[in-house]
Amino acid sequence: MISSSKKRTTSLTQELVDQLTALIAQGSLKPGDKLPTESSLMKQYGVSRTVVREAISRLQAAGLAETRHGVGTFILASSSGAPLILDAAELNTLEDVIEILELRISLEVESAALAAERRTEAQLAELKATLDALTALDPREDEGSKLDFRFHSQIAKASGNRYFIDILNQFGNVIIPRNRIKGTAISEANQQAYLNRVNMEHEDIYLAIARQDSSSARAAMRMHLTNSKERHRTLYMAAQASEKRPH
Repeated sequence: MISSSKKRTTSLTQELVDQLTALIAQGSLKPGDKLPTESSLMKQYGVSRTVVREAISRLQAAGLAETRHGVGTFILASSSGAPLILDAAELNTLEDVIEILELRISLEVESAALAAERRTEAQLAELKATLDALTALDPREDEGSKLDFRFHSQIAKASGNRYFIDILNQFGNVIIPRNRIKGTAISEANQQAYLNRVNMEHEDIYLAIARQDSSSARAAMRMHLTNSKERHRTLYMAAQASEKRPH
């Protein structure tokens, strides 16, 4: 069972991922082995079904496991080196989040440019559907980060370079800044303004990709991620100031 002290400091999902990854690294779980059922993992580690499913999803994203419909989840032959799996609990500081955004700039700016050159009409339609869903979303709903991540993943896929999408999938949607704005001391109106601006930037990226303008797509993605850095810095400072006020 995952220890109670760990529950207070570390994501239960990441703790389960760590334990399963360790079993793989030690050879206790070998390529071709079938993972225990969800119910067995829940009982063994004392976690919920949601935690188990998310942990398995992260193992899949890292290329360590695959799920065969109606059969189960199996361990894959692992590549050399430890997989890069991010946990939201590890992104504790403003510096952590900004460093992730800087990494994203180095990857996604070129990904957007390539997507503008290589995207298909079907990929463009999928991107538009995700953009429309983001625009229509109520800011109080929790689906925003998943849709936001899907938007960026679809651009990576449209780039035609499988490594872009592989890297994003290994990161997971914890890299999306909107994951963190609900924990900051800002009003609902300000949250809506934040999301409106993000949606406008997403639309600029989409329009550049739609007209196959790689230079504009590159510039729009750079502007979006650079603005995300500054927005997060502002929100972080506002939260810090609120914590210092007497209650």
